[in-house]
Amino acid sequence: MSIEDIKQQLQSKMAMAQGLNAKVKVDLGKDGQILVDATQSPPVLSEEDGEADATFVCSADVFRGILNGTQDPTLAFMTGKLKVKGSMGLAMKLSSILED
Repeated sequence: MSIEDIKQQLQSKMAMAQGLNAKVKVDLGKDGQILVDATQSPPVLSEEDGEADATFVCSADVFRGILNGTQDPTLAFMTGKLKVKGSMGLAMKLSSILED
């Protein structure tokens, strides 16, 4: 699964995130990054670097697992596979959106 596949899957999940009104970055290390601007409707995704209210830092494999339901985001966080920078409340809200 490429970063484009991840973006498409993330776009479909974020379309259901009405009222999130925040910017979130997913830092996939050497595989790139995705900036989600959910202050717009529908949310806009880009591979640009920018300011975010919360940033998820993990490998592409871990994030793919979160998106497809094979990796629990809370467990990934507790075991150090996923790091969160910024608003923890926003990260918790977003993890429930990504799990669905």
